Amino acid sequence: MSVRTNLDLDTLRTLSVAQELGSLAQAAEQLGRTPSAISLQMKRLQDDLGIILFRKHGRNLALTEAGVVALDYARRILALHDEMLDTMQGASIAGNIRLGCTQDFVSVLPPVLSHFSSLYPHMRIELRIEGNAALADAVEASQIDLAVVIGHEGRAAAQTIGHLDLVWIAASSFARPQDQPLPLATLGPQCIFRRRVIEQLEAKKIPYRVAANSPSLDGLWASLLGGLGVTARTVLNLPDGLIASGSLYGLPELGQLPVTLQRATHSESKTIDRMTELLSQSLKLALASHPNEKTRANRHNSVIDISASRAGKHNFRSTMR
Repeated sequence: MSVRTNLDLDTLRTLSVAQELGSLAQAAEQLGRTPSAISLQMKRLQDDLGIILFRKHGRNLALTEAGVVALDYARRILALHDEMLDTMQGASIAGNIRLGCTQDFVSVLPPVLSHFSSLYPHMRIELRIEGNAALADAVEASQIDLAVVIGHEGRAAAQTIGHLDLVWIAASSFARPQDQPLPLATLGPQCIFRRRVIEQLEAKKIPYRVAANSPSLDGLWASLLGGLGVTARTVLNLPDGLIASGSLYGLPELGQLPVTLQRATHSESKTIDRMTELLSQSLKLALASHPNEKTRANRHNSVIDISASRAGKHNFRSTMR
């Protein structure tokens, strides 16, 4: 009986990390290796599999269809490997993890918390649901370890996961008053959505007034359903009875805001690494179900760029159509 080849997990992880970061040079930096060593790993992987993983794409190299399949298998193998380690080792880990989440993404938490608890049954989770600015401030002050935040991408702790379109929202029965200031329903002055709305209205010289103000999202929804005015947020988790559009009532487009994971500077641990990974995966799934305009435009022409180095080397590109 022939002896089967055992693929090197380290090489598979290199391929996966390079795709996540966007280049082999960045993967080399994160993994503590040289770009030439990373390139050699890719060559050995191709030799071990006995198939062509890369093809020429202009001046660069692209993943072949087999290369895309190999990348998918690599992710699945690594996920199972990491889950085994987490399950075996996590059973004896105890401690606290302080997690924050904006109100818009609360729906992504249950599967994340369930998965995390199965890996680390003795960990205690402190959960904080607040506004985006308050969460970003809490991360910077090391009051919480990790938070899902909309906006605040300029903060040192921020990692951008994706983007969401902003839309105008109102009750289906609401009628914009003529020759009067636009009535707004808002959250507090720190709210990133409120700031964007006021910036756009003032830029277009559209008069407005704050007709309703609430410190909670439930209060905001109640104000809208009561017909008190319009607001702007994302299309996530809208209650029945509300309508949403990027140009509702002829109002100006509001653009996009980034969805970020914010992690406290000194929150280094395996459990927080794992929670970060689980949240990132769940957020990407949620964003994929609500694609923004740029995503919709490029859905059939997305390119993953895996660069062997920042200059002078081949780039590995995976073109998926």
